[in-house]
Amino acid sequence: MSSRNTRSSGRAYLAIPGPSVMPDAVLQAMHRAAPNIYAGEIVEIAASLVPDLKSVARTAGHVAMYIGNGHAAWEAALANTIAPGDAVLVPASGRFGHGWADMAEGLGAEPHILDFGKRAPWDMDRIAEALRADKSHRIKAVLAVHVDTSTSIRNDVAALRGLLDDVGHPALLMADCIASLGCDHFDMDGWGVDVMVAGCQKGLMVPPGMAFVFFNAKADAARRALQRVSRYWDWSPRANPDEFFMYWNGTAPTHHLFGLRTALDMIHAEGMEAVWARHAQLARAIWAACDAWGAEGPLELNVADAAHRSTAVTALRLEAPHATALRDWTEQNLGLTLGIGLGMAPPGDPAWHGFFRLGHMGHVNGHMIMGMLGGIETGLKALGVPHGTGALSAAAGQIAKG
Repeated sequence: MSSRNTRSSGRAYLAIPGPSVMPDAVLQAMHRAAPNIYAGEIVEIAASLVPDLKSVARTAGHVAMYIGNGHAAWEAALANTIAPGDAVLVPASGRFGHGWADMAEGLGAEPHILDFGKRAPWDMDRIAEALRADKSHRIKAVLAVHVDTSTSIRNDVAALRGLLDDVGHPALLMADCIASLGCDHFDMDGWGVDVMVAGCQKGLMVPPGMAFVFFNAKADAARRALQRVSRYWDWSPRANPDEFFMYWNGTAPTHHLFGLRTALDMIHAEGMEAVWARHAQLARAIWAACDAWGAEGPLELNVADAAHRSTAVTALRLEAPHATALRDWTEQNLGLTLGIGLGMAPPGDPAWHGFFRLGHMGHVNGHMIMGMLGGIETGLKALGVPHGTGALSAAAGQIAKG
């Protein structure tokens, strides 16, 4: 008889914060021969995506679609609004705020970073102080990460709009919703966001490869005021195409469009409010389990206040080297892949082994979350990591509330 470990046989569970679990229906929609890219079904599908994407974003504005990842969306948003020498204000609560600032610097902008650490949301008083100090309005945009995937902090974008209005600063409010769109409550027009960026591989449940930039009339006016925008990043022909190929500035990402069409159908059949409620309930189950484990052990939620936690991703602290050992054990023995502690410590630093993350975004339900939590508890037991009892019961109680 083979001594090979077979506990991980069967369907694996990728519980990282993106790419998320892909629905079978999405994968099946993509599993087909290449279509004609000049006429017919694919042209009709592309046009049908626009209103449904805008519905998810809660905007009556525009959307430009790109072949690319979230970093592509960052660059597209900046390329259409910011000129070399312009200043941008970046309130950062994790790795991705710094990443967007770096992207702006690479395009010749001058980023001013307000770093709020890795465990706290924005301090509105500090942001207001920075905006008031900008008497000449050199700051052309505030780059605001709604949910930082590295820390799982969810920031108050609506309050930031209120602050900009109260201070009377004309800067564009630009929101990164790469981790949050289709998971955490977001209302682009209701919150006064001028530009929003997203990707397809998280709440939209499609394999990585498409990026989206949503923008309103104020942002489009900033685009028109620029002397030049690169032909590829220019959002004008993408948002208002005269011909089909102008959506993409070339060949369309055909199979992603088939998958995205199916994913949006699934989202709208469930209803956005129901999608948000499902994510919130499942997140509460995870947090309840983590609180129980942490009551008698080193495991700790990165964000202490639940009001500032994302319902799409949870960052956790677990004394080094326990986090890496736990991730290795669950993947090798259970087929359960947990997320690395991205951006919490440098990869070469031993402290890096004290962090991990859970993705609970998109195509997830109660039994999947209970399975993930059961797998984590099994790993804690197998590795002898101290932890409190009653975690699964606490999580079940949250889900049972309905």
